[in-house]
Parts: sequence; structure tokens; C-alpha cells
Amino acid sequence: MNEFVTYQSEENYAIITINNGKANAISHEVIAGLNEGLDKAEKEDKVVILTGTDGIFSGGFDLKVMTKSPESAIELVTKGSKLSLKMLSFPKPIILACNGHAIAKGAFLLLSVDYRIGVEGDFKIGLNEVLIGMTMHNAGIAIANARLSEVYLNRSVNNAEIFNPKDAVKAGFLDMIVPETHLMPTAKKVAEMFTKLNKKAHAETKLKVRQHHLKNLENAILEDAKNSISLDA
Repeated sequence: MNEFVTYQSEENYAIITINNGKANAISHEVIAGLNEGLDKAEKEDKVVILTGTDGIFSGGFDLKVMTKSPESAIELVTKGSKLSLKMLSFPKPIILACNGHAIAKGAFLLLSVDYRIGVEGDFKIGLNEVLIGMTMHNAGIAIANARLSEVYLNRSVNNAEIFNPKDAVKAGFLDMIVPETHLMPTAKKVAEMFTKLNKKAHAETKLKVRQHHLKNLENAILEDAKNSISLDA
């Protein structure tokens, strides 16, 4: 895809890997690579496994871009929100193999896929926007509202509570956790299981189940575009 996102095609699935430095930050280039990878997987009719690097899936949006200016921040956030919209409505199953930490947009990507596998260990998962002085954007609230219970929605979005992997399962960020050495083998096994689904039925049912939330997210993205985003640290 590009130097920050790689694509590996296997017989029944494709592995898309983010590799962008220590924080595995979500930058314009990463988003472009992810979009390209998803498009290729759809064209190849492949289940997707999305993953990061050892110890971290992603620490969130690229802070160099986010702190450059309010306009720069909203541009990146809007692209990220549109990526989540694409993933939530993607016709093929998406499995996320979370290598460790998943913070801010990294956690939002966990909320944008069909199945999430994390690793055991001292890792942080959650939405830290309020903690770092960012008023949560409308699209972020819409994504969280679609996938988290009301209790964890408030704890995660309003209170910026960060969870360990075990508690992240309870909160709704992950579906299961495994030892680190089992992460990719488990993701591949789940991918093979997903290939047994009827493709048309999966795609159409996903859209029916998520119809209300997808519409809310579309409206939230439009609303966010009218505003600015800044960090008040």
C-alpha cells in the first residue's frame, strides 16, 4: 500500500498491517493506505485481518498533525471518521488483531470492525480525548454509542477511563484476549470461520443491523466539518 501500511494476500483472507513508528500513529498516509488496502481486499473478495506492531495497535491520531492547527486537526479527524464509516459498512468481515495498546483513534478502530482479538498483558485500551484536553467530536460519540453500553459509554467518553485488555472485553472494545503468541493464529482461525458465512447475507445483514448508527455517523461527520477541533492541554 505504502511505507506505513502493508498488505499481505492469503488464500481466504488479507492481512493489513499498520507500521508507523513507536506510537503507530494514524496519519493521513496511514488512512490512505488503509483505504487502499480495504479496497483491494474487497476487489479480491477477502476477509480482512487488521493489525499493528509488537506491543501496540495504535496510539491514535498523529499528534504533530493534530496540534498544527484546528483546521489541520479537523481534516485528519474527518478522514478518520470516514474511514470508520467505511469499515462499519464494509461488505467483508473485518477482524482486528490488537497487538497491545489501542488509544483514541486506535480504540475507535476497535469499535469499527466485526471482531476484535486482544493480547494479555499490561496494555492500555480506551478513549483519552477528554484526558488530553480534546472535546469529543460528534463522530467519536456516534461510533462509541453504537458499540458500547450506556455505562461504558459514559465511563469511556465522558471520563476518559482507560482499560486493561481484560476489562476492555467487559467494556466492549474487545471480544476476546489471548496470549501474545496466539494472536495471529487465532485471528487467522477466526478469519477462516468467517469465510463460511454467506457473503451476500453477511453484507446485507450488517447494513440492516447498523443502519441507524451508520446514518447517525454520517450526520455527525457533516456536523464535525462545520466546527474545529483543538487540544486544550
